Amino acid sequence: MSTILPVEDPLVTMQRDLKRTLEGKGGPIAWVMVIDQAKCIGCHACTVACASENALPPGVVYRPVIEEEKGTYPNVSRRFLPRPCMQCQKPPCVPVCPVSATWKDDAGVVVIDYNKCIGCRFCLKACPYGARTSDFGEAYTDGTPDQEGRLLGRKAAAAGYAERTAPEYDKEWGARGRRSPVGNARKCHFCLHRVQAGMLPSCVTSCVGRATFFGNANDPQALVRKLTGSPRVMRLKEHLGTEPHVYYLT
Repeated sequence: MSTILPVEDPLVTMQRDLKRTLEGKGGPIAWVMVIDQAKCIGCHACTVACASENALPPGVVYRPVIEEEKGTYPNVSRRFLPRPCMQCQKPPCVPVCPVSATWKDDAGVVVIDYNKCIGCRFCLKACPYGARTSDFGEAYTDGTPDQEGRLLGRKAAAAGYAERTAPEYDKEWGARGRRSPVGNARKCHFCLHRVQAGMLPSCVTSCVGRATFFGNANDPQALVRKLTGSPRVMRLKEHLGTEPHVYYLT
Protein backbone atom coordinates (compact mmCIF):
# COMPACT_ATOMS: atom_id res chain seq x y z
CA MET A 1 0.00 0.00 0.00
CA SER A 2 1.52 3.32 -1.06
CA THR A 3 1.77 6.27 1.29
CA ILE A 4 1.20 9.82 0.06
CA LEU A 5 3.67 12.11 1.77
CA PRO A 6 2.43 15.58 2.72
CA VAL A 7 3.59 18.45 0.53
CA GLU A 8 5.38 21.25 2.41
CA ASP A 9 3.27 24.34 2.90
CA PRO A 10 4.60 27.17 0.67
CA LEU A 11 4.66 29.42 3.74
CA VAL A 12 7.27 27.16 5.33
CA THR A 13 9.33 27.22 2.15
CA MET A 14 9.12 31.00 1.81
CA GLN A 15 9.95 31.53 5.47
CA ARG A 16 13.09 29.45 5.00
CA ASP A 17 13.93 31.43 1.85
CA LEU A 18 13.46 34.71 3.74
CA LYS A 19 15.69 33.59 6.59
CA ARG A 20 18.42 32.57 4.16
CA THR A 21 18.33 35.97 2.45
CA LEU A 22 18.38 37.93 5.72
CA GLU A 23 21.40 35.89 6.78
CA GLY A 24 23.18 37.05 3.63
CA LYS A 25 23.09 33.66 1.94
CA GLY A 26 20.63 34.43 -0.86
CA GLY A 27 22.67 36.90 -2.87
CA PRO A 28 21.85 40.58 -3.44
CA ILE A 29 18.30 41.35 -2.34
CA ALA A 30 15.61 41.97 -4.95
CA TRP A 31 12.20 41.42 -3.36
CA VAL A 32 9.52 40.19 -5.75
CA MET A 33 5.97 38.92 -5.44
CA VAL A 34 4.26 36.24 -7.52
CA ILE A 35 0.46 35.89 -7.60
CA ASP A 36 -1.16 32.74 -8.99
CA GLN A 37 -4.53 33.72 -10.46
CA ALA A 38 -5.52 30.07 -10.81
CA LYS A 39 -5.38 29.75 -7.00
CA CYS A 40 -6.92 33.08 -6.02
CA ILE A 41 -10.51 32.55 -4.89
CA GLY A 42 -11.42 36.22 -4.41
CA CYS A 43 -11.87 35.97 -0.65
CA HIS A 44 -10.25 39.41 -0.07
CA ALA A 45 -8.44 38.04 3.00
CA CYS A 46 -5.25 39.73 1.76
CA THR A 47 -7.03 43.10 1.52
CA VAL A 48 -8.37 42.83 5.06
CA ALA A 49 -5.07 41.58 6.49
CA CYS A 50 -3.20 44.42 4.82
CA ALA A 51 -5.61 47.03 6.19
CA SER A 52 -5.26 45.60 9.69
CA GLU A 53 -1.47 45.28 9.54
CA ASN A 54 -0.98 48.84 8.30
CA ALA A 55 -3.88 50.45 10.21
CA LEU A 56 -5.31 51.81 6.97
CA PRO A 57 -8.03 54.49 7.22
CA PRO A 58 -11.06 54.80 4.91
CA GLY A 59 -10.14 55.38 1.28
CA VAL A 60 -6.61 54.00 1.60
CA VAL A 61 -6.16 50.55 0.08
CA TYR A 62 -2.80 48.90 -0.54
CA ARG A 63 -4.05 45.58 -1.90
CA PRO A 64 -7.36 45.68 -3.75
CA VAL A 65 -8.65 42.57 -5.51
CA ILE A 66 -10.13 43.39 -8.90
CA GLU A 67 -12.93 41.09 -10.06
CA GLU A 68 -13.79 40.30 -13.67
CA GLU A 69 -16.71 38.31 -15.03
CA LYS A 70 -16.04 36.19 -18.13
CA GLY A 71 -18.22 34.27 -20.54
CA THR A 72 -21.84 34.41 -21.63
CA TYR A 73 -24.77 33.13 -19.61
CA PRO A 74 -25.09 30.35 -18.59
CA ASN A 75 -21.38 29.64 -19.08
CA VAL A 76 -19.91 32.35 -16.90
CA SER A 77 -17.01 32.51 -14.46
CA ARG A 78 -15.14 35.07 -12.40
CA ARG A 79 -11.47 35.91 -12.38
CA PHE A 80 -9.68 37.73 -9.57
CA LEU A 81 -6.66 40.00 -9.79
CA PRO A 82 -4.99 41.09 -6.54
CA ARG A 83 -3.23 44.34 -7.39
CA PRO A 84 -0.61 45.59 -4.93
CA CYS A 85 1.99 48.19 -5.90
CA MET A 86 4.04 46.73 -8.76
CA GLN A 87 7.34 47.96 -7.22
CA CYS A 88 8.47 48.89 -10.72
CA GLN A 89 12.12 48.69 -11.63
CA LYS A 90 11.53 51.93 -13.55
CA PRO A 91 8.74 53.57 -11.50
CA PRO A 92 6.95 56.50 -13.22
CA CYS A 93 5.90 57.81 -9.79
CA VAL A 94 9.46 58.62 -8.70
CA PRO A 95 10.66 61.28 -11.19
CA VAL A 96 7.45 63.34 -10.90
CA CYS A 97 7.81 63.90 -7.13
CA PRO A 98 8.90 67.54 -6.67
CA VAL A 99 10.43 66.95 -3.22
CA SER A 100 12.07 63.53 -3.73
CA ALA A 101 9.77 61.97 -1.14
CA THR A 102 9.59 58.66 -3.00
CA TRP A 103 12.34 56.49 -4.41
CA LYS A 104 13.35 52.90 -5.05
CA ASP A 105 15.44 51.36 -2.27
CA ASP A 106 18.34 48.93 -2.61
CA ALA A 107 16.00 45.92 -2.24
CA GLY A 108 13.81 46.96 -5.18
CA VAL A 109 10.88 48.41 -3.20
CA VAL A 110 9.45 51.85 -3.99
CA VAL A 111 9.20 53.68 -0.66
CA ILE A 112 7.76 56.97 0.61
CA ASP A 113 9.06 59.34 3.28
CA TYR A 114 5.92 60.70 4.94
CA ASN A 115 7.87 63.58 6.49
CA LYS A 116 8.91 64.81 3.04
CA CYS A 117 5.66 64.21 1.14
CA ILE A 118 3.68 67.42 0.58
CA GLY A 119 0.51 65.73 -0.68
CA CYS A 120 0.64 67.12 -4.22
CA ARG A 121 -0.56 63.75 -5.58
CA PHE A 122 1.55 63.97 -8.75
CA CYS A 123 2.64 60.39 -8.11
CA LEU A 124 -0.98 59.21 -7.97
CA LYS A 125 -1.55 60.51 -11.48
CA ALA A 126 1.75 59.11 -12.78
CA CYS A 127 1.17 55.53 -11.59
CA PRO A 128 -0.26 53.51 -14.50
CA TYR A 129 -1.56 50.84 -12.10
CA GLY A 130 -3.58 53.07 -9.76
CA ALA A 131 -1.53 51.66 -6.89
CA ARG A 132 -1.33 54.87 -4.85
CA THR A 133 -4.03 56.48 -2.76
CA SER A 134 -4.11 59.65 -0.67
CA ASP A 135 -4.72 59.78 3.08
CA PHE A 136 -7.24 62.53 3.75
CA GLY A 137 -7.24 61.96 7.51
CA GLU A 138 -10.61 60.23 7.61
CA ALA A 139 -11.51 57.73 10.34
CA TYR A 140 -14.05 54.94 10.50
CA THR A 141 -15.48 56.59 13.60
CA ASP A 142 -16.29 59.88 11.84
CA GLY A 143 -19.90 60.78 12.53
CA THR A 144 -20.20 58.35 15.40
CA PRO A 145 -22.16 59.93 18.31
CA ASP A 146 -20.68 60.22 21.79
CA GLN A 147 -22.64 59.54 24.95
CA GLU A 148 -21.50 60.86 28.28
CA GLY A 149 -20.36 58.25 30.77
CA ARG A 150 -20.30 55.34 28.37
CA LEU A 151 -17.53 53.52 26.52
CA LEU A 152 -19.18 54.38 23.25
CA GLY A 153 -18.59 56.76 20.40
CA ARG A 154 -15.84 58.39 18.47
CA LYS A 155 -13.72 59.65 21.36
CA ALA A 156 -13.40 56.23 22.94
CA ALA A 157 -12.79 54.47 19.63
CA ALA A 158 -10.38 57.09 18.26
CA ALA A 159 -8.07 56.50 21.20
CA GLY A 160 -7.40 53.08 19.71
CA TYR A 161 -7.46 52.17 16.05
CA ALA A 162 -8.26 55.57 14.53
CA GLU A 163 -5.20 57.25 16.07
CA ARG A 164 -2.80 54.35 15.60
CA THR A 165 -0.13 54.53 12.92
CA ALA A 166 1.59 51.32 11.84
CA PRO A 167 5.43 51.17 11.78
CA GLU A 168 5.56 51.28 7.98
CA TYR A 169 9.02 51.16 6.39
CA ASP A 170 10.26 50.04 9.83
CA LYS A 171 9.82 53.56 11.25
CA GLU A 172 7.67 54.96 14.04
CA TRP A 173 5.50 57.75 12.66
CA GLY A 174 3.64 58.61 15.87
CA ALA A 175 -0.10 59.10 16.30
CA ARG A 176 -2.08 60.13 13.24
CA GLY A 177 -1.76 63.88 12.90
CA ARG A 178 0.58 66.47 11.45
CA ARG A 179 3.64 64.17 11.52
CA SER A 180 1.86 61.08 10.27
CA PRO A 181 0.71 59.83 6.84
CA VAL A 182 -2.32 62.17 6.96
CA GLY A 183 -2.30 64.29 3.82
CA ASN A 184 0.28 62.11 2.11
CA ALA A 185 0.40 59.58 -0.70
CA ARG A 186 0.35 55.97 0.52
CA LYS A 187 0.96 52.60 -1.12
CA CYS A 188 1.94 48.96 -0.65
CA HIS A 189 5.55 48.51 0.47
CA PHE A 190 5.74 44.70 0.70
CA CYS A 191 5.37 45.07 4.51
CA LEU A 192 9.04 46.01 4.85
CA HIS A 193 8.66 46.38 8.62
CA ARG A 194 7.66 42.70 8.79
CA VAL A 195 10.22 41.50 6.28
CA GLN A 196 13.09 43.19 8.10
CA ALA A 197 11.89 41.48 11.29
CA GLY A 198 12.00 38.08 9.58
CA MET A 199 8.29 37.77 8.77
CA LEU A 200 6.55 37.40 5.43
CA PRO A 201 4.21 40.18 4.22
CA SER A 202 0.75 40.11 5.75
CA CYS A 203 -0.97 39.42 2.42
CA VAL A 204 1.18 36.33 1.92
CA THR A 205 0.51 34.72 5.29
CA SER A 206 -3.24 35.44 5.13
CA CYS A 207 -3.82 34.03 1.64
CA VAL A 208 -6.35 31.20 1.96
CA GLY A 209 -5.51 29.59 -1.36
CA ARG A 210 -1.73 30.05 -1.02
CA ALA A 211 -1.88 32.13 -4.19
CA THR A 212 0.66 34.79 -3.16
CA PHE A 213 4.40 34.18 -3.01
CA PHE A 214 7.25 36.42 -1.85
CA GLY A 215 11.00 36.21 -1.82
CA ASN A 216 14.36 37.23 -3.22
CA ALA A 217 14.55 36.97 -7.01
CA ASN A 218 18.34 36.73 -6.85
CA ASP A 219 18.31 33.62 -4.66
CA PRO A 220 18.65 30.58 -6.98
CA GLN A 221 17.04 28.36 -4.31
CA ALA A 222 14.04 30.61 -3.64
CA LEU A 223 10.54 29.49 -4.53
CA VAL A 224 9.81 32.80 -6.30
CA ARG A 225 12.86 32.31 -8.51
CA LYS A 226 11.36 29.05 -9.78
CA LEU A 227 7.90 30.54 -10.22
CA THR A 228 9.10 33.51 -12.26
CA GLY A 229 10.56 31.03 -14.74
CA SER A 230 7.16 29.44 -15.38
CA PRO A 231 5.70 29.61 -18.92
CA ARG A 232 2.50 30.91 -17.27
CA VAL A 233 4.16 34.06 -15.98
CA MET A 234 3.24 37.58 -17.08
CA ARG A 235 3.44 41.14 -15.78
CA LEU A 236 0.87 43.91 -16.06
CA LYS A 237 1.32 46.53 -18.79
CA GLU A 238 4.79 45.35 -19.73
CA HIS A 239 4.59 47.48 -22.89
CA LEU A 240 5.09 50.58 -20.70
CA GLY A 241 8.63 49.48 -19.82
CA THR A 242 8.09 49.86 -16.05
CA GLU A 243 9.50 46.37 -15.35
CA PRO A 244 7.25 45.44 -12.39
CA HIS A 245 8.53 43.27 -9.52
CA VAL A 246 5.08 41.70 -9.20
CA TYR A 247 4.51 38.69 -11.44
CA TYR A 248 1.29 36.82 -12.23
CA LEU A 249 0.74 33.19 -13.12
CA THR A 250 -2.22 33.06 -15.50
